[in-house]
Amino acid sequence: MMSRSFLRLAMACVLAGAGVTLATGPAEAGNKPAKTVPVRLLSLNDFHGNLEPPTGSSGRMVDETGATVEAGGAVYVATHLKQLSDKNTLKVAQGDLIGATPLISAAYHDEPSVEFLGKVGVTASAVGNHEFDEGYAELKRIMNGGCHPVDGCSPAGRWKGAGYSYLGANVVFKRPAQGAEKQALDALGGTNTASLRALLKDYGIPALPPVAIRWMNGVPIGFIGLVTGSTPSIVTSEGIKDLDFIDEVKAANVASKLLKIVGVKAQVVLVHEGDQVTAGQSPDSCSAQPGAGNRIATQVDAEVDMILSGHSHQAYLCTVTDPKGAGRLYSQGGSFGRVITKVDFQVDVKTRDVVRSSVVADNQVVTRTVTPDPEISAFVQTWKDRVAPVANRPIGKITADITNAASASGESSLGNLIADGQLAATRTGGNAQIALMNPGGVRAGLTYAGSPAGEGDGVVTYGEAFTVQPFNNLMQVVTLTGAQLKTVLEQQFTGGPNAQAFTKILQPSSNFTYTYSTSAPWGSKISAMKIDGVDVTDTQTIRVAANNFLVGGGDAFAAFTGGTDLWSGPLDIDAFAAHFAANPLITPPVPNHITVAP
Repeated sequence: MMSRSFLRLAMACVLAGAGVTLATGPAEAGNKPAKTVPVRLLSLNDFHGNLEPPTGSSGRMVDETGATVEAGGAVYVATHLKQLSDKNTLKVAQGDLIGATPLISAAYHDEPSVEFLGKVGVTASAVGNHEFDEGYAELKRIMNGGCHPVDGCSPAGRWKGAGYSYLGANVVFKRPAQGAEKQALDALGGTNTASLRALLKDYGIPALPPVAIRWMNGVPIGFIGLVTGSTPSIVTSEGIKDLDFIDEVKAANVASKLLKIVGVKAQVVLVHEGDQVTAGQSPDSCSAQPGAGNRIATQVDAEVDMILSGHSHQAYLCTVTDPKGAGRLYSQGGSFGRVITKVDFQVDVKTRDVVRSSVVADNQVVTRTVTPDPEISAFVQTWKDRVAPVANRPIGKITADITNAASASGESSLGNLIADGQLAATRTGGNAQIALMNPGGVRAGLTYAGSPAGEGDGVVTYGEAFTVQPFNNLMQVVTLTGAQLKTVLEQQFTGGPNAQAFTKILQPSSNFTYTYSTSAPWGSKISAMKIDGVDVTDTQTIRVAANNFLVGGGDAFAAFTGGTDLWSGPLDIDAFAAHFAANPLITPPVPNHITVAP
């Protein structure tokens, strides 16, 4: 079957081809036509289910004066959105609204977060890579409704689906059903067949709606959703096995043409890709360092009027040059609900295009000095009460803080502890000999005084453990040769064929040691690998435990996919909790398993 989203778009094209006229703009007094009409966009990105105010550095933001202030939390997001909204407002987002979320949301497959975003009026969002954490099928359930196929309905009852549109113009099916393209073209008929045939030829069948059209003050505004093209390397492969993530610029240009076919010239790209910034800058400054986000912002079709971005968790407001030399907005609003990007502009009623000179953008910090929204306060409290018995259950104790801060070798105490727990959980059944943990999956540290239940006595709760590992990845074991294991470790560094963007040191279980050289060329960096003190040879076979994200080649560790004899075990969070159950009082491991040589 062909994508329903495309058929809906196709029918829109039919109507346009049949001569249906888009509505004209509103008239001023005396029936004199208005020349322009106002539109305001309010956007969020990378919310990551932070219904409660985020803590630590994740809950602070540099404001426009240079001061660092407490920011974020659903009750404050709701209040700020209300204060910033007027009758001309549309609310949008740039992905990673869910996934890698606190337990209050993750325990219920992020239904609470999606419901919250619908309550505050978000109308359209790009998908982010984390929207695919549980796979395409689960994303469709979140979009369309229904109870979880394994865990069933949440305490709120049957899930009704998202109250906003998820968009992904660069997400297409790998193997469209036979005749799908012809079905799409047959649905068109009329005068638009040739132009749509040309677009379909090199594009494919969309797996998600590529665009959304919203009307404001009598003019249509088109939104194009994009997700980072790196998504296949940073989410679990099994969940997206039927999807391709094509080049963002190519997909945006096709979507822009589709919008133009139906007469929509005011176009906004919502893209889950962005750039890094110079630290400590005002959220309103253009501190972005040109990278993957800038490439998209400068190269997408000049018909696109502005680029609202995400993914890099930074805040910036920039003006970039489009392919025809005109300036256009390129922005991002931090993460975790700490910033709302406000964009005001005028749309010419006659041309129905954005008057670019009228665009004014402002990154508004979501301070906690405002009155919490009462409706959302009650909503969040309801979910806190529902998850509290799970979150507050003690699972063990620690003698001191166990941090995820990297040592000189790239190891961390917490990374080693997690790997030790994974090894213990996979020895029986999987016959694991060592374990490796991806550092990006260690999302927070464990603090001696951090437990609400323990009140400073070193108690670790399930909720704290979940904050450390919020992905619900599956533990797996594969057989690698010594040579393959060496290649995996070589792939920690830039310069190889796997195109590692920056060095990512895998966290080893305590029984595995090796040396890496900072100066040796790629392919010759790793030496002296030992398991339980015994040298590893190129030809021996080793049972290596890792989460399914790594085993599927995630984070550019492609050599993992050469493993054989796959065995699957418990969830990573369950392995971590079981390690505490087996070791009720844990001292921070010393991260000294990797030796760094010149």
